[in-house]
Amino acid sequence: MRRVTTAAMIAAALLLAGCSSSSSPSSGSTSTANAAGSSPVTVRLGFLSNITHAPALIGLKEGFFTKALGSAGTVKATAFSAGTEETTAILSGQLDVAYVGPNPAITAWQKSSDIQIISGVATGGASIVVKKGITSAAQLKGKSLATPSLGNTQDVALRYWLKQHGVTTNTTGGGDAFIKPTKPNSAAVLQFKSGQIAGGSEPAPYDIQMVQDGGTVLLSEPGVTTLLIVTKSFLSAHPAVVSDLLKAQVQANNFIKSNPTQAQADANAELASYTGKPLKPDLVAASFKEITFTNDPNAASLKTAADQAVSLGLLKPVNLDGIYALDPLNKVLAEAGESQISS
Repeated sequence: MRRVTTAAMIAAALLLAGCSSSSSPSSGSTSTANAAGSSPVTVRLGFLSNITHAPALIGLKEGFFTKALGSAGTVKATAFSAGTEETTAILSGQLDVAYVGPNPAITAWQKSSDIQIISGVATGGASIVVKKGITSAAQLKGKSLATPSLGNTQDVALRYWLKQHGVTTNTTGGGDAFIKPTKPNSAAVLQFKSGQIAGGSEPAPYDIQMVQDGGTVLLSEPGVTTLLIVTKSFLSAHPAVVSDLLKAQVQANNFIKSNPTQAQADANAELASYTGKPLKPDLVAASFKEITFTNDPNAASLKTAADQAVSLGLLKPVNLDGIYALDPLNKVLAEAGESQISS
């Protein structure tokens, strides 16, 4: 599940001291070293192996991260199957930057204030899918349902939706409906197809696969699904590198808008390099249709996600003041002639 992406080292640039200029995301040119005379940085980047993290996949496949970093550093990318695993990795010092869902980001913030959200990535792209004939939450009583992991974004969305409709769940798999954290997400699809579970809450492309296997969408989950976070310590030590990473992120989202067909092919090919098998093109296309790729982190949506997790007892009350650090993103957007974003 791992692959290292290494930026080309430009020997001549290493001989130059005091380099400081960088280009806009759309220019395709490389930035200069992180600081005068500094050594290249290895950026440990995490992301999830699903289509809601397509900008990460595209940034790697198209070389946007490599080009933006230039001689400043390289990217070591690691794919995870669940955001809670990523949270563990970043809190234990194994990652510097990560593409994560809102609830794992909130959990990481609550456990350690050493992370901050530096950009939005995507909204939408996750659904509660159930067997054909099930049309209400009440019909899910006594049924088993899958989510990627306990407390992740889709898990919270499913449990909260059931609670709204009078169906109880608990963290040990009991209650009126039985929630089964299932990894990897593809395993949930297989269990649904074989009839072992009645449905689940999954991100694209897995929700769409369940629909193609005869499922019905009960809820298209609204709000932010993917954010880009960084440790405060890394941001403080390497602000220029973080700026370069943001340039690549913005460029990837712009590429999705301007070259959707190629973007889908890139995401699929890069995903296959981690999972070992590409998705069917029509599945990727359907996944992209239900996702809005945006640099806006949707602060209102994040607050809603936190409130829902608290109401379920999956999270203690949390103060989100200070979780955002959007100045670097807004600087990148300004250089690219794009609108500023507020938190």
